[in-house]
Amino acid sequence: MYKKKLVILGGSGIGMIASFIAKITKEYEVIGFLNDIIEVGKYIGKYHIKIPVIGRTDDIITYLKMKNIFFFIAYVGLENEKNTFYKIMNLDIPIKRFASLIHPTAIIPYGYCKIGHGVLFAPFTQLSTDTFISDNCILLANSFVGHDSYLDRFAHVATNGVIGANVHIGKGVHIGSNATIREKIVIGNFSLVGAGSVVLKDVESNCIVVGNPARILKYKKT
Repeated sequence: MYKKKLVILGGSGIGMIASFIAKITKEYEVIGFLNDIIEVGKYIGKYHIKIPVIGRTDDIITYLKMKNIFFFIAYVGLENEKNTFYKIMNLDIPIKRFASLIHPTAIIPYGYCKIGHGVLFAPFTQLSTDTFISDNCILLANSFVGHDSYLDRFAHVATNGVIGANVHIGKGVHIGSNATIREKIVIGNFSLVGAGSVVLKDVESNCIVVGNPARILKYKKT
């Protein structure tokens, strides 16, 4: 029996992964997506499970008035992380109304780490000891966060991403699939680490790094 109702901001991709984890944990019933692109009334999902689009982002005001509704943010901005971050912050969703979606196979050393609200841990994600995962972070399948590392708000780690020990990941950072971050590295706010990259030195804010070893590809417009 579902205890709470869930509205997901987003759609296909991360949104459907969030829907899947909510379904198998049976803590939340997903009532639909808020999506600014797909027509209200349409459904998202290619196969048996389809989730309706029930409104636009601005409609969140209506759902915030319903005390039994919780929210999950399924946005990943990629090259527009900063704009996405402030768009979400301006929604003024109370922190306790964010749903955390943690797959049963995730390995979490409870009591040895701190986890914020509104996080998603996909299958087989793993945290080491003394890690801090801030609000609204997303860790996709098989990602790993080493001991004493810190992920700031809305950081995303894609499939098979590896974050070494004593690493600081800034706000809205995206770590691409199969990327590796060496120990004692700082990744600046809103930067993007390309898929398969190996980061051996600190990364400035608002830039994109790629390669092995990772080098700056370009700076983002701010």
